[in-house]
Amino acid sequence: MKLTRVLSVFMVIFAALFFLVPLFATFNFSLRMERDQLSFAAYRSVLESNTFIDALSFSALASLLAILFGILLVVPTAYWVRLKLPAMRPVTEFLSLMPLIIPPVVLVFGYVRIYGTDSFLPLTMTQLGTNALLVVGYVVLSLPYMYRAVDNGMAAIDIGTLTEAAESLGASRARTVTGVIFPNVRSAIVSGAFLTFSISLGEFVITSLLSRPGFGPYMVQIGQDYAYQPAAIAIMAFAFTWVCMALMAFFATRKPGQGILPGFLKRAKT
Repeated sequence: MKLTRVLSVFMVIFAALFFLVPLFATFNFSLRMERDQLSFAAYRSVLESNTFIDALSFSALASLLAILFGILLVVPTAYWVRLKLPAMRPVTEFLSLMPLIIPPVVLVFGYVRIYGTDSFLPLTMTQLGTNALLVVGYVVLSLPYMYRAVDNGMAAIDIGTLTEAAESLGASRARTVTGVIFPNVRSAIVSGAFLTFSISLGEFVITSLLSRPGFGPYMVQIGQDYAYQPAAIAIMAFAFTWVCMALMAFFATRKPGQGILPGFLKRAKT
């Protein structure tokens, strides 16, 4: 028992060092832009660039749209399959894993062929259409993780009983999904949203081949031209991703009518 506890502590320390040492090394390197002193000159150089702000904003907005469309696609599908088509679960699980099998470069060239100049729907000829294809690509890339998280969340609740109870009270099927199923799988949806955001924010292949001004191509380009700024961008991207995830978790766990401020801040304010 004692040996097991020691091994557990060792594994936790090893995992923490595996994660923290490269992060600290990157942060330390980003502070050495000026000779013989530590400074935030690399961070100032990055923040003074409008291209950085534009690329980060573009990818963050596209990632949030991918989360929204992913939720609208996956939650009703997983709910309907579990409720009405349980025999189709292996098929839907296999289809949800297809993005892990098909490389993103094949996916994006398929988009270009289907929605190119000779297509009946030439989305690649306009910026709005290309941006829509980018968001769809992000939804497809994150589909295995979003579907698995939501499906596991639905496995933990009794969907049949909840649906019958809602319908016995006069709720429509859409009201049942939005008012009963969504709140009960909220934590699973938040988990899927975390994974979608972290995958989409720095995605490179689809963003680059569709010629979109995303954060992934920007990081690659800045890495070819500068030495210290890429390290600063990596640290800022890491912090930005965690802040966005914390905000999503905060707002997703708020109960209806609870408000934004935590309870102790409300009491201090009054």
